[in-house]
Amino acid sequence: MTQNYGKGAEAIMKQTFPERIFNYFNITFLTILSIVTLYPLVYVLIASVSDPTYVAQTRGLMLTPKGFNFDAYKMVFDNPMIVTAYLNTFFYVIVGTTINILLTSLGAYALSRKNVMWRDLIMFMIVFTMFFEGGLIPLYLLVNNLGMLDSRWALIFPTAVSAFNLIIMRTAFQAIPDSLEESARIDGANDFTILFKIILPLSMPVVAVMVLFYGVYHWNSWFQAMIFLQDRELFPLQLILREILIANSTDSMMTGVSSSDAMPIGETIKYATIIVATLPILLLYPFLQKYFVKGVMIGGIKG
Repeated sequence: MTQNYGKGAEAIMKQTFPERIFNYFNITFLTILSIVTLYPLVYVLIASVSDPTYVAQTRGLMLTPKGFNFDAYKMVFDNPMIVTAYLNTFFYVIVGTTINILLTSLGAYALSRKNVMWRDLIMFMIVFTMFFEGGLIPLYLLVNNLGMLDSRWALIFPTAVSAFNLIIMRTAFQAIPDSLEESARIDGANDFTILFKIILPLSMPVVAVMVLFYGVYHWNSWFQAMIFLQDRELFPLQLILREILIANSTDSMMTGVSSSDAMPIGETIKYATIIVATLPILLLYPFLQKYFVKGVMIGGIKG
């Protein structure tokens, strides 16, 4: 350990003056960029727990909460639609991501095998969909004809497999040595055994990245819900958040609030709703961060 520190210090000492200037510039620039990127989120968090009148009167930076309280969060969670939308979103994320990973894994495994007929043609057709697609109207007609309109499955099955994620997972599967599959087949293993007991356990970094990609997509998805859903009991959280932010639909949360206080309280409710809608997915990143770079690199470089 001491020897490694010594080598690191020696490498720094060997840097030329322009290299040190460049490093200092990089550190300064990235620090400023991080502050600029993080401050809007910090501002929303501070505003959501501050006194609404103070937030309405404040112009410019706000670094500490004033009149600390959780009234806005109480009003948010007192709204039954928020709770219902939360449960709906968890359903879409958990069930949708599970189906995504299962189908993407099956497709990637089949297309990564060298003895699959017309493998290149199938891959060409899959890649073709990344550049050309039918559009919204054919998709709507398809969902309607399948009887999934105004149902939970309209948000899950039409996006069950992402072509981009399929290519990443296929490339990762191709990097696994063929000798492992050959040994398993000698022992009598079939394709499902090879996939679920050999390929997937060896590809956990890529699987973790796929969980993150699909999970974030389902969590943030609102457009398809707006197109395919009419029953408000099926709305995801992001669609309710959109109504609150764009349609200004906070009146139902402010029963008993005077008209003069309605506007500032409505603003803090918006901030609290943003935190409620984004915090869970932000908490997921630290658990998958260590797999992220490794998984993307494995899936992006053909072995």
